[in-house]
Amino acid sequence: MPGWNFAEIWEAAADHLPDAPFARQGDRTVTWREADRRADGVARTLLDAGAGKQDKVAQYLYNCPEYLETVFACFKASLVPVNTNYRYTADELASLWDNAGAVAVVFHGCFVDTIEAIRARVPKVQTWLWVDDGSGPCPPWATPYEAAASRPTERVLPAHGRDGDDLYMLYTGGTTGMPKGVMWRQDDLVIVLCGTLGTPLPEERDPTVLDTMFEKPGAVGLPACPLMHGTGAFTTFSVLSAGGCIVLLPSRHFDPAELLDEVEAKGVNAIAIVGDAFAKPILAALDANEGRWGLSSLMAMTSSGVMWSEETKQGLLRHNPQMFLMDAFSSSEALGMGQSVSGGGQAAKTAKFEPSVNTIVVDDDDQQITEPGVMGRLAVGGRQPIGYYKDPEKSARTFIMVDGKRYSCPGDYAVLEEDGLITVLGRGSVCINTGGEKVFPEEVEEVIKTHAGVRDAVVVGVPHERFGETIVAVVEPNGDAPAEQEVIGHVRERLAAYKAPRRVIMVETIGRAPNGKVDYKRLKEEATATYSADPR
Repeated sequence: MPGWNFAEIWEAAADHLPDAPFARQGDRTVTWREADRRADGVARTLLDAGAGKQDKVAQYLYNCPEYLETVFACFKASLVPVNTNYRYTADELASLWDNAGAVAVVFHGCFVDTIEAIRARVPKVQTWLWVDDGSGPCPPWATPYEAAASRPTERVLPAHGRDGDDLYMLYTGGTTGMPKGVMWRQDDLVIVLCGTLGTPLPEERDPTVLDTMFEKPGAVGLPACPLMHGTGAFTTFSVLSAGGCIVLLPSRHFDPAELLDEVEAKGVNAIAIVGDAFAKPILAALDANEGRWGLSSLMAMTSSGVMWSEETKQGLLRHNPQMFLMDAFSSSEALGMGQSVSGGGQAAKTAKFEPSVNTIVVDDDDQQITEPGVMGRLAVGGRQPIGYYKDPEKSARTFIMVDGKRYSCPGDYAVLEEDGLITVLGRGSVCINTGGEKVFPEEVEEVIKTHAGVRDAVVVGVPHERFGETIVAVVEPNGDAPAEQEVIGHVRERLAAYKAPRRVIMVETIGRAPNGKVDYKRLKEEATATYSADPR
Protein backbone atom coordinates (compact mmCIF):
# COMPACT_ATOMS: atom_id res chain seq x y z
CA MET A 1 0.00 0.00 0.00
CA PRO A 2 1.28 3.51 -0.72
CA GLY A 3 0.55 4.96 2.75
CA TRP A 4 2.67 7.40 4.71
CA ASN A 5 6.36 6.81 5.25
CA PHE A 6 8.52 8.80 7.66
CA ALA A 7 11.23 9.18 5.03
CA GLU A 8 9.09 11.23 2.65
CA ILE A 9 7.84 13.44 5.51
CA TRP A 10 11.33 14.13 6.83
CA GLU A 11 12.70 14.68 3.33
CA ALA A 12 9.96 17.26 2.75
CA ALA A 13 10.98 18.99 5.99
CA ALA A 14 14.60 19.05 4.77
CA ASP A 15 13.54 20.52 1.42
CA HIS A 16 11.48 23.30 3.02
CA LEU A 17 13.59 23.97 6.13
CA PRO A 18 17.16 23.21 5.01
CA ASP A 19 18.89 25.57 7.44
CA ALA A 20 16.66 24.91 10.44
CA PRO A 21 18.12 22.71 13.19
CA PHE A 22 17.35 18.99 13.05
CA ALA A 23 19.31 17.97 16.15
CA ARG A 24 21.43 19.72 18.76
CA GLN A 25 23.72 18.18 21.35
CA GLY A 26 26.00 20.39 23.40
CA ASP A 27 27.77 22.79 21.02
CA ARG A 28 26.94 20.68 17.97
CA THR A 29 24.05 21.49 15.61
CA VAL A 30 22.95 19.36 12.65
CA THR A 31 20.66 21.15 10.20
CA TRP A 32 17.87 19.47 8.29
CA ARG A 33 19.94 19.73 5.07
CA GLU A 34 22.91 18.05 6.76
CA ALA A 35 20.80 15.33 8.37
CA ASP A 36 19.16 14.53 5.02
CA ARG A 37 22.51 14.35 3.23
CA ARG A 38 24.22 12.31 5.96
CA ALA A 39 21.28 9.88 6.16
CA ASP A 40 21.57 9.37 2.40
CA GLY A 41 25.24 8.47 2.82
CA VAL A 42 24.48 5.92 5.53
CA ALA A 43 21.55 4.50 3.54
CA ARG A 44 23.69 4.06 0.44
CA THR A 45 26.44 2.38 2.48
CA LEU A 46 23.99 -0.12 3.97
CA LEU A 47 22.42 -0.93 0.60
CA ASP A 48 25.77 -1.34 -1.14
CA ALA A 49 26.82 -3.71 1.65
CA GLY A 50 23.96 -6.01 0.70
CA ALA A 51 21.08 -4.92 2.94
CA GLY A 52 17.76 -5.75 1.27
CA LYS A 53 14.17 -4.57 1.66
CA GLN A 54 13.08 -4.63 5.32
CA ASP A 55 16.34 -6.03 6.61
CA LYS A 56 17.02 -5.06 10.23
CA VAL A 57 19.60 -2.48 11.36
CA ALA A 58 20.35 -2.20 15.10
CA GLN A 59 21.17 1.07 16.88
CA TYR A 60 23.52 0.24 19.76
CA LEU A 61 23.98 3.86 20.76
CA TYR A 62 23.54 6.38 23.50
CA ASN A 63 21.48 9.43 22.59
CA CYS A 64 23.26 11.29 19.78
CA PRO A 65 22.51 12.84 16.37
CA GLU A 66 23.90 9.70 14.71
CA TYR A 67 21.07 7.71 16.25
CA LEU A 68 18.49 9.93 14.53
CA GLU A 69 20.43 9.98 11.26
CA THR A 70 20.60 6.18 11.24
CA VAL A 71 16.84 5.84 11.75
CA PHE A 72 16.31 8.36 8.92
CA ALA A 73 18.70 6.33 6.73
CA CYS A 74 16.79 3.11 7.43
CA PHE A 75 13.48 4.71 6.50
CA LYS A 76 15.02 6.05 3.28
CA ALA A 77 16.37 2.63 2.28
CA SER A 78 13.26 0.64 3.33
CA LEU A 79 15.22 -0.97 6.16
CA VAL A 80 13.94 -1.56 9.69
CA PRO A 81 15.59 0.26 12.62
CA VAL A 82 15.96 -1.93 15.72
CA ASN A 83 16.39 -0.27 19.12
CA THR A 84 19.03 -1.84 21.36
CA ASN A 85 19.26 -1.38 25.11
CA TYR A 86 22.85 -0.27 25.81
CA ARG A 87 22.65 -1.80 29.30
CA TYR A 88 22.26 -5.33 27.98
CA THR A 89 24.84 -7.98 28.71
CA ALA A 90 26.69 -9.67 25.86
CA ASP A 91 24.31 -12.66 26.01
CA GLU A 92 21.25 -10.41 25.88
CA LEU A 93 22.64 -8.51 22.90
CA ALA A 94 23.41 -11.70 21.00
CA SER A 95 19.89 -12.98 21.67
CA LEU A 96 18.28 -9.70 20.58
CA TRP A 97 20.24 -9.34 17.32
CA ASP A 98 19.77 -13.01 16.50
CA ASN A 99 16.03 -12.76 17.09
CA ALA A 100 15.81 -9.64 14.93
CA GLY A 101 18.02 -11.11 12.21
CA ALA A 102 20.04 -7.90 12.18
CA VAL A 103 22.31 -7.46 9.14
CA ALA A 104 23.97 -4.27 10.39
CA VAL A 105 24.78 -2.61 13.72
CA VAL A 106 25.60 1.04 14.34
CA PHE A 107 27.46 1.35 17.64
CA HIS A 108 29.38 3.71 19.89
CA GLY A 109 33.08 2.99 20.19
CA CYS A 110 32.83 2.26 23.93
CA PHE A 111 30.99 -0.97 23.09
CA VAL A 112 33.81 -2.50 21.02
CA ASP A 113 34.88 -5.01 23.70
CA THR A 114 31.32 -6.25 24.23
CA ILE A 115 30.79 -6.69 20.50
CA GLU A 116 34.14 -8.47 20.16
CA ALA A 117 32.87 -11.10 22.60
CA ILE A 118 29.76 -11.94 20.57
CA ARG A 119 30.53 -11.18 16.92
CA ALA A 120 30.90 -14.86 16.09
CA ARG A 121 27.43 -15.50 17.56
CA VAL A 122 25.68 -13.05 15.20
CA PRO A 123 26.95 -14.13 11.75
CA LYS A 124 24.08 -12.39 9.94
CA VAL A 125 25.56 -9.01 10.89
CA GLN A 126 27.71 -8.11 7.90
CA THR A 127 28.06 -4.36 8.45
CA TRP A 128 29.38 -2.64 11.56
CA LEU A 129 29.35 1.17 11.62
CA TRP A 130 31.58 2.62 14.36
CA VAL A 131 30.59 5.96 15.90
CA ASP A 132 33.64 7.68 17.35
CA ASP A 133 33.14 8.71 20.99
CA GLY A 134 36.80 9.13 21.89
CA SER A 135 37.02 5.75 23.61
CA GLY A 136 39.50 4.20 21.20
CA PRO A 137 40.27 3.47 17.53
CA CYS A 138 37.90 1.96 15.02
CA PRO A 139 38.34 -1.83 14.98
CA PRO A 140 39.46 -3.43 11.70
CA TRP A 141 36.15 -5.23 11.26
CA ALA A 142 34.10 -2.00 11.33
CA THR A 143 33.61 1.05 9.08
CA PRO A 144 33.82 4.55 10.55
CA TYR A 145 30.34 6.05 10.64
CA GLU A 146 31.65 9.37 9.35
CA ALA A 147 32.98 7.68 6.21
CA ALA A 148 29.46 6.46 5.49
CA ALA A 149 27.68 9.69 6.45
CA SER A 150 30.00 11.89 4.38
CA ARG A 151 29.77 9.69 1.29
CA PRO A 152 28.63 11.69 -1.78
CA THR A 153 25.38 10.33 -3.14
CA GLU A 154 22.07 11.41 -4.56
CA ARG A 155 18.98 11.20 -2.41
CA VAL A 156 18.37 7.50 -1.82
CA LEU A 157 15.26 5.84 -3.19
CA PRO A 158 15.92 2.09 -3.23
CA ALA A 159 15.09 0.02 -6.29
CA HIS A 160 12.75 -2.07 -4.13
CA GLY A 161 10.83 1.08 -3.18
CA ARG A 162 9.40 2.21 0.15
CA ASP A 163 5.82 2.63 1.31
CA GLY A 164 3.45 2.68 4.27
CA ASP A 165 3.88 -1.05 4.89
CA ASP A 166 7.53 -0.54 5.80
CA LEU A 167 8.07 -1.40 9.46
CA TYR A 168 9.38 0.31 12.53
CA MET A 169 10.25 -2.28 15.14
CA LEU A 170 10.50 -1.50 18.82
CA TYR A 171 11.80 -4.15 21.19
CA THR A 172 10.12 -3.96 24.56
CA GLY A 173 11.02 -6.11 27.53
CA GLY A 174 8.35 -5.37 30.08
CA THR A 175 9.56 -6.22 33.57
CA THR A 176 10.79 -9.78 32.95
CA GLY A 177 11.96 -12.03 30.15
CA MET A 178 13.63 -11.35 26.84
CA PRO A 179 12.28 -8.42 24.84
CA LYS A 180 9.74 -8.81 22.05
CA GLY A 181 9.82 -6.85 18.82
CA VAL A 182 6.63 -4.83 18.37
CA MET A 183 5.98 -4.37 14.64
CA TRP A 184 4.43 -1.08 13.56
CA ARG A 185 3.51 -0.24 9.97
CA GLN A 186 4.90 3.21 9.33
CA ASP A 187 1.59 4.40 7.88
CA ASP A 188 -0.18 3.46 11.12
CA LEU A 189 2.51 4.97 13.32
CA VAL A 190 2.55 8.23 11.36
CA ILE A 191 -1.21 8.66 11.76
CA VAL A 192 -1.19 7.80 15.48
CA LEU A 193 1.84 9.91 16.44
CA CYS A 194 1.07 12.92 14.28
CA GLY A 195 -2.54 12.84 15.38
CA THR A 196 -1.79 12.76 19.11
CA LEU A 197 1.56 14.50 19.55
CA GLY A 198 2.28 16.39 16.34
CA THR A 199 0.61 17.88 13.27
CA PRO A 200 -2.30 15.65 12.10
CA LEU A 201 -1.99 14.19 8.59
CA PRO A 202 -4.84 12.89 6.42
CA GLU A 203 -5.71 9.23 6.92
CA GLU A 204 -5.22 8.70 3.20
CA ARG A 205 -1.76 9.68 2.01
CA ASP A 206 -1.78 13.00 0.18
CA PRO A 207 1.79 14.18 -0.51
CA THR A 208 0.58 17.65 -1.58
CA VAL A 209 -0.06 18.36 2.11
CA LEU A 210 3.70 18.32 2.66
CA ASP A 211 4.13 21.33 0.35
CA THR A 212 2.37 23.63 2.82
CA MET A 213 3.15 21.89 6.10
CA PHE A 214 6.67 23.22 6.71
CA GLU A 215 6.33 26.98 6.37
CA LYS A 216 8.31 27.46 9.58
CA PRO A 217 10.32 25.22 11.92
CA GLY A 218 8.37 23.12 14.40
CA ALA A 219 8.77 22.78 18.15
CA VAL A 220 12.01 22.13 20.02
CA GLY A 221 11.76 18.82 21.87
CA LEU A 222 14.08 17.22 24.43
CA PRO A 223 13.79 13.50 25.18
CA ALA A 224 15.25 13.15 28.67
CA CYS A 225 14.90 9.39 28.36
CA PRO A 226 16.91 7.20 25.97
CA LEU A 227 15.95 7.17 22.30
CA MET A 228 16.01 3.37 22.47
CA HIS A 229 12.96 3.57 24.73
CA GLY A 230 9.50 3.90 23.18
CA THR A 231 8.74 7.21 24.91
CA GLY A 232 11.95 8.75 23.59
CA ALA A 233 11.48 7.37 20.08
CA PHE A 234 7.80 8.17 19.64
CA THR A 235 7.97 11.73 20.96
CA THR A 236 11.05 12.34 18.79
CA PHE A 237 9.32 11.05 15.65
CA SER A 238 6.40 13.40 16.35
CA VAL A 239 8.64 16.45 16.72
CA LEU A 240 10.66 15.66 13.59
CA SER A 241 7.51 14.98 11.56
CA ALA A 242 6.45 18.57 12.25
CA GLY A 243 9.82 19.96 11.12
CA GLY A 244 11.05 20.48 14.66
CA CYS A 245 14.40 20.08 16.37
CA ILE A 246 15.54 17.44 18.87
CA VAL A 247 17.81 18.57 21.70
CA LEU A 248 19.88 15.74 23.17
CA LEU A 249 21.53 15.95 26.57
CA PRO A 250 25.36 15.97 26.34
CA SER A 251 25.85 13.56 29.27
CA ARG A 252 25.16 9.84 29.20
CA HIS A 253 23.75 9.86 32.70
CA PHE A 254 20.67 11.85 33.60
CA ASP A 255 21.51 15.13 35.32
CA PRO A 256 18.48 17.32 36.10
CA ALA A 257 20.58 20.49 36.34
CA GLU A 258 22.04 19.80 32.90
CA LEU A 259 18.55 19.25 31.52
CA LEU A 260 17.32 22.55 32.92
CA ASP A 261 20.43 24.30 31.57
CA GLU A 262 19.65 22.94 28.11
CA VAL A 263 15.99 23.94 28.33
CA GLU A 264 16.99 27.53 29.05
CA ALA A 265 19.92 27.72 26.62
CA LYS A 266 18.21 26.11 23.65
CA GLY A 267 14.63 27.30 24.12
CA VAL A 268 13.15 23.85 24.59
CA ASN A 269 9.35 23.72 24.21
CA ALA A 270 8.62 20.14 25.27
CA ILE A 271 10.32 17.50 27.42
CA ALA A 272 9.67 13.75 27.33
CA ILE A 273 10.25 11.87 30.59
CA VAL A 274 9.32 8.54 32.16
CA GLY A 275 7.52 9.10 35.44
CA ASP A 276 8.87 10.13 38.82
CA ALA A 277 12.30 8.62 38.09
CA PHE A 278 12.87 11.77 36.02
CA ALA A 279 10.29 14.18 37.42
CA LYS A 280 11.32 13.98 41.09
CA PRO A 281 15.02 14.83 40.47
CA ILE A 282 13.94 17.72 38.20
CA LEU A 283 11.66 19.04 40.94
CA ALA A 284 14.39 18.61 43.57
CA ALA A 285 16.80 20.64 41.42
CA LEU A 286 14.22 23.40 40.96
CA ASP A 287 13.41 23.48 44.68
CA ALA A 288 17.10 23.68 45.60
CA ASN A 289 17.86 26.43 43.08
CA GLU A 290 14.86 28.77 43.20
CA GLY A 291 14.95 31.24 40.30
CA ARG A 292 18.14 29.81 38.72
CA TRP A 293 16.55 28.78 35.42
CA GLY A 294 14.36 30.70 33.03
CA LEU A 295 11.74 28.25 31.80
CA SER A 296 9.51 30.55 29.77
CA SER A 297 10.03 28.49 26.58
CA LEU A 298 8.91 25.24 28.23
CA MET A 299 5.26 24.60 27.40
CA ALA A 300 4.84 20.87 27.95
CA MET A 301 6.27 17.90 29.81
CA THR A 302 5.06 14.47 28.74
CA SER A 303 5.44 11.17 30.56
CA SER A 304 4.49 7.80 29.15
CA GLY A 305 4.90 4.22 30.25
CA VAL A 306 5.06 4.86 34.01
CA MET A 307 2.61 6.88 36.11
CA TRP A 308 3.91 9.87 38.09
CA SER A 309 2.58 11.28 41.30
CA GLU A 310 0.17 14.17 41.75
CA GLU A 311 2.48 15.73 44.35
CA THR A 312 5.36 15.86 41.90
CA LYS A 313 3.14 17.42 39.25
CA GLN A 314 1.99 20.08 41.72
CA GLY A 315 5.59 20.88 42.58
CA LEU A 316 6.60 21.31 38.94
CA LEU A 317 3.63 23.55 38.25
CA ARG A 318 4.67 25.84 41.10
CA HIS A 319 7.87 26.57 39.18
CA ASN A 320 6.21 26.96 35.77
CA PRO A 321 2.45 27.51 36.03
CA GLN A 322 1.92 28.04 32.29
CA MET A 323 3.29 24.60 31.47
CA PHE A 324 1.08 21.61 30.67
CA LEU A 325 1.92 18.20 32.14
CA MET A 326 0.71 15.31 30.02
CA ASP A 327 0.47 11.87 31.58
CA ALA A 328 -0.02 9.59 28.59
CA PHE A 329 -1.20 6.07 29.29
CA SER A 330 0.36 4.08 26.50
CA SER A 331 2.73 1.23 25.82
CA SER A 332 4.88 0.14 22.91
CA GLU A 333 2.08 -2.08 21.64
CA ALA A 334 -0.88 0.12 22.61
CA LEU A 335 -0.57 3.83 21.89
CA GLY A 336 -3.22 6.29 22.91
CA MET A 337 -5.17 4.40 25.58
CA GLY A 338 -5.74 7.55 27.60
CA GLN A 339 -4.23 10.72 28.95
CA SER A 340 -4.37 13.02 31.92
CA VAL A 341 -3.50 16.70 31.50
CA SER A 342 -2.45 19.01 34.32
CA GLY A 343 -2.14 22.75 33.86
CA GLY A 344 -3.24 26.12 35.04
CA GLY A 345 -1.58 25.37 38.36
CA GLN A 346 -3.81 22.30 38.90
CA ALA A 347 -2.48 18.73 38.89
CA ALA A 348 -4.62 15.80 37.87
CA LYS A 349 -5.03 12.75 40.06
CA THR A 350 -2.55 9.93 39.51
CA ALA A 351 -3.96 6.84 37.78
CA LYS A 352 -7.07 8.63 36.48
CA PHE A 353 -7.14 9.07 32.73
CA GLU A 354 -9.50 10.29 30.06
CA PRO A 355 -9.87 7.38 27.63
CA SER A 356 -9.41 7.89 23.92
CA VAL A 357 -12.35 7.36 21.57
CA ASN A 358 -10.93 3.92 20.74
CA THR A 359 -10.39 2.74 24.33
CA ILE A 360 -12.67 0.21 26.01
CA VAL A 361 -12.61 -2.08 29.06
CA VAL A 362 -13.09 -5.82 28.45
CA ASP A 363 -13.69 -8.83 30.66
CA ASP A 364 -11.83 -12.14 30.66
CA ASP A 365 -13.99 -13.33 27.76
CA ASP A 366 -12.99 -10.33 25.61
CA GLN A 367 -16.44 -8.77 25.93
CA GLN A 368 -16.79 -5.03 26.43
CA ILE A 369 -17.69 -3.83 29.93
CA THR A 370 -20.00 -0.80 29.91
CA GLU A 371 -21.08 -0.82 33.56
CA PRO A 372 -19.13 1.62 35.76
CA GLY A 373 -17.18 0.19 38.68
CA VAL A 374 -16.46 -3.21 37.13
CA MET A 375 -12.79 -4.16 36.81
CA GLY A 376 -11.50 -5.33 33.45
CA ARG A 377 -8.60 -5.03 31.01
CA LEU A 378 -7.92 -1.93 28.95
CA ALA A 379 -8.01 -2.35 25.19
CA VAL A 380 -7.47 0.22 22.46
CA GLY A 381 -8.60 -0.03 18.85
CA GLY A 382 -7.87 1.98 15.75
CA ARG A 383 -4.40 1.83 14.25
CA GLN A 384 -2.21 -0.46 16.29
CA PRO A 385 0.81 -2.77 15.70
CA ILE A 386 0.50 -5.82 13.46
CA GLY A 387 1.94 -8.02 16.22
CA TYR A 388 5.12 -9.24 17.89
CA TYR A 389 7.99 -10.33 15.68
CA LYS A 390 8.28 -14.14 15.49
CA ASP A 391 5.79 -14.62 18.32
CA PRO A 392 2.32 -15.51 17.00
CA GLU A 393 1.16 -16.86 20.38
CA LYS A 394 1.85 -13.64 22.27
CA SER A 395 0.40 -11.68 19.34
CA ALA A 396 -2.83 -13.68 19.58
CA ARG A 397 -3.06 -13.03 23.34
CA THR A 398 -2.44 -9.29 23.05
CA PHE A 399 -4.29 -8.39 19.86
CA ILE A 400 -7.89 -9.47 20.31
CA MET A 401 -11.20 -9.15 18.50
CA VAL A 402 -14.12 -7.44 20.26
CA ASP A 403 -17.42 -7.17 18.40
CA GLY A 404 -15.63 -7.71 15.10
CA LYS A 405 -12.99 -5.03 15.70
CA ARG A 406 -9.30 -5.54 16.43
CA TYR A 407 -7.89 -4.19 19.70
CA SER A 408 -4.54 -4.15 21.44
CA CYS A 409 -4.89 -5.42 25.01
CA PRO A 410 -1.46 -5.57 26.72
CA GLY A 411 -2.80 -6.59 30.14
CA ASP A 412 -3.45 -3.41 32.12
CA TYR A 413 -6.40 -3.62 34.51
CA ALA A 414 -8.71 -0.66 35.00
CA VAL A 415 -12.14 0.43 36.14
CA LEU A 416 -14.51 2.65 34.15
CA GLU A 417 -15.80 5.33 36.52
CA GLU A 418 -19.22 7.03 36.60
CA ASP A 419 -17.72 10.26 35.21
CA GLY A 420 -16.32 8.50 32.14
CA LEU A 421 -12.74 8.49 33.36
CA ILE A 422 -10.74 5.30 33.80
CA THR A 423 -8.81 4.40 36.91
CA VAL A 424 -5.78 2.31 36.01
CA LEU A 425 -5.01 -0.39 38.57
CA GLY A 426 -1.91 -1.99 37.08
CA ARG A 427 -0.53 -4.86 35.07
CA GLY A 428 -2.18 -8.18 35.86
CA SER A 429 1.07 -10.10 35.51
CA VAL A 430 2.41 -8.63 38.78
CA CYS A 431 -0.92 -8.60 40.65
CA ILE A 432 -0.64 -9.83 44.27
CA ASN A 433 -3.25 -12.26 45.63
CA THR A 434 -3.32 -11.96 49.41
CA GLY A 435 -6.04 -13.69 51.41
CA GLY A 436 -8.26 -13.85 48.32
CA GLU A 437 -7.93 -10.12 47.65
CA LYS A 438 -6.24 -8.85 44.49
CA VAL A 439 -3.79 -6.00 45.05
CA PHE A 440 -2.17 -4.12 42.18
CA PRO A 441 1.36 -3.05 43.15
CA GLU A 442 1.21 0.23 41.23
CA GLU A 443 -1.67 1.52 43.36
CA VAL A 444 0.22 0.90 46.61
CA GLU A 445 3.50 2.19 45.18
CA GLU A 446 1.97 5.54 44.28
CA VAL A 447 0.70 5.99 47.84
CA ILE A 448 4.05 5.07 49.40
CA LYS A 449 5.82 7.57 47.13
CA THR A 450 3.68 10.40 48.56
CA HIS A 451 5.56 10.00 51.86
CA ALA A 452 8.12 12.80 52.25
CA GLY A 453 10.82 10.35 53.27
CA VAL A 454 10.44 8.16 50.16
CA ARG A 455 12.13 8.74 46.81
CA ASP A 456 10.92 5.56 45.09
CA ALA A 457 9.09 2.35 45.94
CA VAL A 458 8.21 -1.04 44.50
CA VAL A 459 5.66 -3.45 45.95
CA VAL A 460 5.89 -7.23 45.55
CA GLY A 461 4.13 -10.34 46.83
CA VAL A 462 6.07 -12.80 49.02
CA PRO A 463 4.79 -16.37 49.51
CA HIS A 464 2.79 -16.78 52.72
CA GLU A 465 1.56 -20.06 54.22
CA ARG A 466 -1.81 -18.69 55.33
CA PHE A 467 -2.62 -15.87 52.90
CA GLY A 468 -0.96 -17.20 49.75
CA GLU A 469 1.04 -13.99 49.39
CA THR A 470 1.86 -11.13 51.69
CA ILE A 471 2.78 -7.62 50.60
CA VAL A 472 6.35 -6.34 50.94
CA ALA A 473 7.45 -2.82 49.98
CA VAL A 474 10.98 -2.16 48.71
CA VAL A 475 11.68 1.50 49.46
CA GLU A 476 14.41 3.89 48.31
CA PRO A 477 14.50 6.60 50.99
CA ASN A 478 14.75 10.33 50.39
CA GLY A 479 17.40 11.21 52.99
CA ASP A 480 16.89 9.58 56.38
CA ALA A 481 14.90 6.37 56.04
CA PRO A 482 11.44 6.41 57.61
CA ALA A 483 10.57 3.69 60.11
CA GLU A 484 8.90 0.55 58.79
CA GLN A 485 5.68 1.14 60.75
CA GLU A 486 5.58 4.75 59.59
CA VAL A 487 5.47 3.62 55.94
CA ILE A 488 2.87 0.95 56.70
CA GLY A 489 0.71 3.44 58.61
CA HIS A 490 0.98 5.94 55.76
CA VAL A 491 -0.58 3.41 53.40
CA ARG A 492 -3.24 2.28 55.89
CA GLU A 493 -4.46 5.86 56.21
CA ARG A 494 -5.08 6.07 52.48
CA LEU A 495 -5.98 2.59 51.28
CA ALA A 496 -7.83 -0.47 52.53
CA ALA A 497 -5.86 -2.23 55.24
CA TYR A 498 -5.35 -5.39 53.17
CA LYS A 499 -3.43 -3.32 50.59
CA ALA A 500 -0.85 -2.11 53.11
CA PRO A 501 2.58 -3.79 53.15
CA ARG A 502 3.36 -6.11 56.04
CA ARG A 503 7.09 -5.55 55.77
CA VAL A 504 9.31 -2.80 54.34
CA ILE A 505 12.83 -3.22 52.95
CA MET A 506 15.06 -0.12 52.69
CA VAL A 507 17.50 -0.12 49.77
CA GLU A 508 20.03 2.36 48.44
CA THR A 509 18.44 2.25 44.98
CA ILE A 510 15.47 0.50 43.37
CA GLY A 511 17.57 0.02 40.25
CA ARG A 512 15.15 1.32 37.64
CA ALA A 513 16.14 0.97 33.99
CA PRO A 514 16.43 4.13 31.85
CA ASN A 515 12.88 3.50 30.63
CA GLY A 516 11.56 3.70 34.18
CA LYS A 517 10.75 -0.01 34.45
CA VAL A 518 11.81 -2.23 37.30
CA ASP A 519 12.72 -5.87 37.52
CA TYR A 520 9.82 -7.13 39.65
CA LYS A 521 11.13 -10.69 39.46
CA ARG A 522 14.52 -9.77 40.98
CA LEU A 523 13.00 -7.63 43.74
CA LYS A 524 10.45 -10.34 44.58
CA GLU A 525 13.24 -12.89 44.89
CA GLU A 526 15.22 -10.58 47.18
CA ALA A 527 12.17 -9.82 49.33
CA THR A 528 11.32 -13.51 49.55
CA ALA A 529 14.87 -14.37 50.64
CA THR A 530 14.77 -11.62 53.28
CA TYR A 531 11.39 -12.43 54.82
CA SER A 532 10.76 -16.11 54.04
CA ALA A 533 11.17 -16.97 57.70
CA ASP A 534 8.97 -14.16 59.01
CA PRO A 535 6.80 -12.60 56.30
CA ARG A 536 4.02 -11.69 58.84
